[in-house]
Amino acid sequence: MADWKSVLNADPTDWLLKKDNPSVRYFTLVDLLDMPEDDLDVRQERQTIMEHGVVPQILAKQEEGGTWEKPHRFYTGKYRSTVWQLIILAELAADGSDERVKKACDFILENSQERNTGGFSTRGSPQNSGDPSRVIPCLTGNMVWSLMRLGCQNARVEHGIEWIARYQRFDDAEGEPPTGWPYENHKQCWGRHTCSMGAIKALKALAEIPPDNRSPEVVTTIENGAEYFLRHHVYKRSHNLNRACKPEWRRFGFPRMWHTDALEIMRVLTRLGYNDPRMQEAIDLVISKQDDQGIWNLDDTFNGSFQIDIEVKGQPSKWVTLNALSVLKLLDNHDKR
Repeated sequence: MADWKSVLNADPTDWLLKKDNPSVRYFTLVDLLDMPEDDLDVRQERQTIMEHGVVPQILAKQEEGGTWEKPHRFYTGKYRSTVWQLIILAELAADGSDERVKKACDFILENSQERNTGGFSTRGSPQNSGDPSRVIPCLTGNMVWSLMRLGCQNARVEHGIEWIARYQRFDDAEGEPPTGWPYENHKQCWGRHTCSMGAIKALKALAEIPPDNRSPEVVTTIENGAEYFLRHHVYKRSHNLNRACKPEWRRFGFPRMWHTDALEIMRVLTRLGYNDPRMQEAIDLVISKQDDQGIWNLDDTFNGSFQIDIEVKGQPSKWVTLNALSVLKLLDNHDKR
């Protein structure tokens, strides 16, 4: 790719740096302008995230036990309960040292994680652990990613990483489907063709691990997962590249929760260091969706189901724009290596 800004219709960086969205401003400083975390402006913006905007509004609705809504519906209370707030807080760069955030992380580890294998379950069990029959890949990937982003680095999170490396599959409707636990419980997650939502959340989690800290098993999982999406040209059907896996994957949104789109998949692949010719159609799609101001709209949203709505559907989106620019910049960086 040529210099990444050369493919923009205009440079929206100043718009992203406006102080109305401290999370976007923080990521713009760090990811687009390459400012270090110890820079005074960056440190101040991290503090502002906890004082203004969506993050403090979400935390203000937290119950005493560290949950949102009914504690036992931590997953099924879409998208107002504890699992979903943890994902949003991680996306918005909330401070993981905040006692309210730590309490939410501890609750999920105690009530959703299945102790023996490390996977995360959609419901708890009487043993104060996740129900083994309800462990699913998208939730496991999302929770491992969220916990790491919020600074929760402990043996329980490592156990979740081990679950991904051991159990996450990237089957492509070829050969016999996997058997045994956990594959027998959720055919929509596994079957002969892996659920791509679960697969991308797994890769998203593993991308948070610094390269020097990745075990051989994690490296192999990343390679297998990346090849799965490259074989699909990011968002196409691998057995018919003229069709999208799901038409809605061409509609970009934020936050993606359990769902995904071509932009999120590209964010993960570029963060993992990939710049493969099979990504070109997705690159073209991303570039094509900007307007004359170099800004992307919010095409898709779960607004109305959140504790606090995030941006407005059909309107210019700072989050989608930031994520698109981050992808283009990383692709440019990979080209220059």
